[in-house]
Amino acid sequence: QVQLVESGGGLVQAGGSLRLSCAASGGTLSSYVMGWFRQAPGKEREFVAAITRSGTSIYAADSVKGRFTISRDNAKNTVYLQMTSLKPEDTAVYYCAARLGLVMTSTSYDYWGQGTQVTVSS
Repeated sequence: QVQLVESGGGLVQAGGSLRLSCAASGGTLSSYVMGWFRQAPGKEREFVAAITRSGTSIYAADSVKGRFTISRDNAKNTVYLQMTSLKPEDTAVYYCAARLGLVMTSTSYDYWGQGTQVTVSS
């Protein structure tokens, strides 16, 4: 069973950037499709981005395309989410997740981290 730990969240002004990291242990990261999701207060958890096992294909929600980039370093067992041009509406708890099987934009992932808070001030 893989364990996931997110880091890199914090408070940033609108227009700023952050890079989130998700470190995996207890398993081989290259075995999993990886995704990032977020959940704002009072809202459902939503898909942000996903990346295939080899990293050759990435997917992103329309709301973050052109601003957020997902990447992975399987040798380091780490997945990243580079976030630029941040907006107040990006404020949420961000979660990384791992999935055996095909890429999904739903929350049908097998393992989840505990989340990291991102707050964007206007």
